[in-house]
Amino acid sequence: MSSVKLFAGVGSSSLAEQIAQKYGQPLGKSTSKKFSDGEIYYSYDESIRGCDVFLIQSTHGPSDNILELLLMIDAAKRASAKTINLVVPYYGYARQDRKDKPRVSIAAKLMANLVQAAGATRLMTCDLHADQIQGFFDIPVDHLVAGMIFVPYINNLNLDNLIFAAPDVGSTKRVREFAKFFKADMVVCDKHRKRANEIASMQVIGDVTDKNVILVDDIIDTAGTLTKAANLLKEKGAKSVRAFCTHAILSGSAYENVDNSSLEELVVTDSIPLKGSSDKIHVASMAPLFADAIKRIHGHQSISKLFEQ
Repeated sequence: MSSVKLFAGVGSSSLAEQIAQKYGQPLGKSTSKKFSDGEIYYSYDESIRGCDVFLIQSTHGPSDNILELLLMIDAAKRASAKTINLVVPYYGYARQDRKDKPRVSIAAKLMANLVQAAGATRLMTCDLHADQIQGFFDIPVDHLVAGMIFVPYINNLNLDNLIFAAPDVGSTKRVREFAKFFKADMVVCDKHRKRANEIASMQVIGDVTDKNVILVDDIIDTAGTLTKAANLLKEKGAKSVRAFCTHAILSGSAYENVDNSSLEELVVTDSIPLKGSSDKIHVASMAPLFADAIKRIHGHQSISKLFEQ
């Protein structure tokens, strides 16, 4: 069997170190730097000929992270790697997954085209904004779920009168899976937007009186929707409100919004490095999940159990 080599992009260097530690071998040696004009340079500092390489890089902003990943793929292809497997904990531009109005780009499809054209042979990611994005690829896609990380955390809370809440209609499928697993009910916070990142109104569909509510979503950006939902649920009689979000973009006034909200805590993963800190924000690591997936893929073992909560 060919050997495995793991490499980190700058955007996910900390998570990559943890994945390598859980996997049981050090990261491969590489060089990533920028010229004075900002142009990115990437090279492998050891032979990867005939190896199964796993390139670890989330594609969150800035766009340099995407470009660096493309250079990592191209360099691996030209260095005669046997397979080029992308470990992309957060797949950026996934929110632009359809043409919902005239004259817009389907950016999620464009990103898929780019990584395939560069030479990637497999993609491993977690909690895509829309499941159907997997169909944008003509290479195998392993779509893992953060429920494998969040479910044990929720179990350890030992909450009674548990109920799950969707912060918007788009997250109902994801929330329903959690509610089904815990044999609990769910409610939906229906919102109406004036424009992107600005909510005009919101209402709760369902009863949360004296319930311990858990909000579930894939992405938290400005935290506007989530914190508004948390405050509304509390007003409707919820005993406590917590939130579990896979990808912590946390841009703009997100940290301030979280601190000033009715949330007891916000649990996120390390798919994106946090830019700030808050006493309410707790991080659960994705490293064990991805390390296990890499072992299974290299060993030609089933990874279906990693898709389940």
